[in-house]
Amino acid sequence: MTTLLVSQPNFADHVTPQGHPERADRIRAVEEALSRPRFDKLIRRNAPMGDLMLAELVHDSNYLAHLRNGRPAEGIGQLDADTFISANSLSAAATGLGGALAGLEAVLLGEVDNAFCAIRPPGHHAEIATPMGFCLINTAAIVAREAQRKYGAERVAIVDFDVHHGNGTQDIFKADPTVFYASSHQMPLYPGTGKASETGVGNIANAPLDPETGGESMREAYADRIIPALIDFAPDLILISAGFDAHERDPLAQLNWQSSDYGWLTGKLMDAAAQCCGNRIVSLLEGGYDLKGLAGGVSHHVAMLMDGATGRLED
Repeated sequence: MTTLLVSQPNFADHVTPQGHPERADRIRAVEEALSRPRFDKLIRRNAPMGDLMLAELVHDSNYLAHLRNGRPAEGIGQLDADTFISANSLSAAATGLGGALAGLEAVLLGEVDNAFCAIRPPGHHAEIATPMGFCLINTAAIVAREAQRKYGAERVAIVDFDVHHGNGTQDIFKADPTVFYASSHQMPLYPGTGKASETGVGNIANAPLDPETGGESMREAYADRIIPALIDFAPDLILISAGFDAHERDPLAQLNWQSSDYGWLTGKLMDAAAQCCGNRIVSLLEGGYDLKGLAGGVSHHVAMLMDGATGRLED
């Protein structure tokens, strides 16, 4: 396998209040983890600036104006109880989008098999008309639409293993049979969506997990529900909303995944990609708020993307 790592040079431009879980140190922890010799074979690129107007592929026509109106000339503005925007946040969001699109292009043009994009802010909570949950634009949703618009992908799958349900991604695609969305997430937990009964037009597969469960419950959910539905959908591309906050160390949730669980799950998604879409996977960083847990989960995820089963790491 050939794996592209896309890094975001201006990740620190999105400033959040002191003590906020979604902070620039998250990307620093990922970069440190992936600087080890184990990852020397990664193809590495910096993210270019993306076009924020592409947000209109998934958000309503007033969405960007709403973000710009909430952006302060200096300091930090507040969009809701836990979602903040600073003077340069939209530049950071545009570069995160550009990085995700660079990963998409490299994979769909056959330059690499898969890509991991270490970007912020996260995006999967941003709904059609509402930024929320630390998220400004729904990057994964935009990438899915661009895969269809620019590259001719007919069917795109998004698999979201963040511990929080991606209500925004579901909101955007719930009536679109050309995009499959699957999510494993703790329930009950913010944002309160993601019941198994929420199936869209047959294109949504939610697998809520009880608090204080661990990797065994996650593996059952994927083996019994998500992977079969993903294979049945037969996508041309798999996007991953890769959140690492189901880790046992994470302060915002109560699932007990180990770092190695992310390697197992990545391997299963790679098996599906090999069967359905010529190994094409683009993975985008979402949550993960304990720096050690984030680094461990990312390490197992990327090692598996690089080397398949031979890339397994010890916890």
